[in-house]
Amino acid sequence: MSLVKTQFESGVATVTLCRSEKRNALSRELLSQLSSAVKSTLTNSESRLLVLKAEGSVFCAGMDLAEMQQRASSADGPQEWLKDSQDYCDLLISIYSASIPSVACLQGPVLAGGVGIVLACDFVLAAENAFFALPEPQRGITAAMVTPLLAHRIGAGRAAHLLLSGQRLDVASAQQMGLVFETADSDGLDEAASNLASSILSGSPDALAITRQHLDDVSGGNLVQKLRESIDVSAKARATEDAREGLAAFLEKRKPSWQE
Repeated sequence: MSLVKTQFESGVATVTLCRSEKRNALSRELLSQLSSAVKSTLTNSESRLLVLKAEGSVFCAGMDLAEMQQRASSADGPQEWLKDSQDYCDLLISIYSASIPSVACLQGPVLAGGVGIVLACDFVLAAENAFFALPEPQRGITAAMVTPLLAHRIGAGRAAHLLLSGQRLDVASAQQMGLVFETADSDGLDEAASNLASSILSGSPDALAITRQHLDDVSGGNLVQKLRESIDVSAKARATEDAREGLAAFLEKRKPSWQE
């Protein structure tokens, strides 16, 4: 079953998440197909811009928690969680480290692991009804892999609000913080993306690639290394008793009962 579709036109590769019935939650299969689509795009010599989109009302609800809960009861759960974290990390690094620019177009909310994918992109365009949320602590887990990207984009102080409170950040506030490049109403999002693409594609491919690498160098963030170091943090957080309780409570639609 195809959970991702790719369209290529005039140097622009548009990769679209197509699991709208599950709010584009990142199951293993969706993550695998998305990684393959991105890799194929980035290795295509004719690609000059990567655009990420999604079908449905939600851009991405994060990791598939039902699938994650299933692995919690398996004998090799810790190894499976580590593999999931590694696969997710590889996707973020491939987008962030690409030689071509990338744009995320949010037609709706983005949550949890979906936020990491968005923040790995150079530009974020968002419909006015979209919002950001990192509800991991309310589910007994952490947004370990998102943390380096979020701190890189807006600083540790502002990142703490999203990471610790679990509160929603509306598009207007996200734009003020620098997470969102441009907002539009739902009908104008495609036009905004097209205009931005035209502007980006007017630049030299070599100059754009050099600029992206130079930005990473001068920021002094060593972001790729920090993302890789976050793999173990993410996997360990999923193995706690609070993680088991938080995931179960979410799926059972009840309040979690945390350990004292």
